[in-house]
Amino acid sequence: MTEATMTGERLRIEARHLTKRFGDITAVDDLGFTVEPGRVTGFLGPNGSGKTTTMRMMIGHITPTSGSVTIGGKRYREFTDPSAAVGAVFDAASFHPDHSARDHLRVYAAMGGHPDERVDELLSLMDLTGAARRRTRGFSTGMRQRLNLATALLGDPRVLLLDEPSNGLDPAGTAWLRSFLRHLAGEGRTVLISSHVLGEIQQVADDVVVIRQGRLVTAAPLSELSGMEAAVLIRSPDAEALVQVFTRQPPAGPEPRVERIGPDQLRVWGPDAAHLADLAAAHHLRIHGLTTEEPDLERLFLDLTGSTR
Repeated sequence: MTEATMTGERLRIEARHLTKRFGDITAVDDLGFTVEPGRVTGFLGPNGSGKTTTMRMMIGHITPTSGSVTIGGKRYREFTDPSAAVGAVFDAASFHPDHSARDHLRVYAAMGGHPDERVDELLSLMDLTGAARRRTRGFSTGMRQRLNLATALLGDPRVLLLDEPSNGLDPAGTAWLRSFLRHLAGEGRTVLISSHVLGEIQQVADDVVVIRQGRLVTAAPLSELSGMEAAVLIRSPDAEALVQVFTRQPPAGPEPRVERIGPDQLRVWGPDAAHLADLAAAHHLRIHGLTTEEPDLERLFLDLTGSTR
């Protein structure tokens, strides 16, 4: 990355009352949220919820019916050098089958007015140097995804919009992408990533925006979402008595929140497993199972969107 870009402007994405109708179908409905610079934001929703339509409105591929979306206070078309401001990767991107990877990037570099040496820099960065002269018709899905990302990065943009960027990547490629996105956010860039791989979003995102049927469900830091904190699962024949103890005589530290999930099972948020075990022992109550349950974005997503497994 160039020094100018690393110290460049921080650009916030702001959607206000964003609406898009296709005939009688409302794909996006009065949607409003912000995406902050220096952070990775996961954009989540069931298939058909309006994520890709929203992202395409950000870069002018689709015109809103009403409302607006701005990047750094500007509409995309107002940027004099848009590829230096915003880079976008969409799952449906395609390449001329007879072009090599280098040819493809050189064409887009010329169109954007970017130096030719940027092409080899990105081929190396995306581990595509060995395939630089190969025709894209023979590329795997993962190689196409990396070439998509290289294309988006030609202008060294301050904002990245990534629609399902990990599709087709092997585990090593997925881990590399996760690290790379964190690096970009660390430079102050704005990263919005749509993905159905919720485990990946949970590992990489700072914030999430969740939509359903084109409307906002929630937008918040991932760590602040209810349900995105560790819980303790307890199995006990004295479950009812434990509920009374935990709620009436809470242990020192965080106040517990208790959910009854079965005749002899509880889920408790707040105190850790050791505190809860000590409290049960102090009241001579039996515990037959005690497990720390890590936060689960998939379960939270299903609850928020009303989806089913």
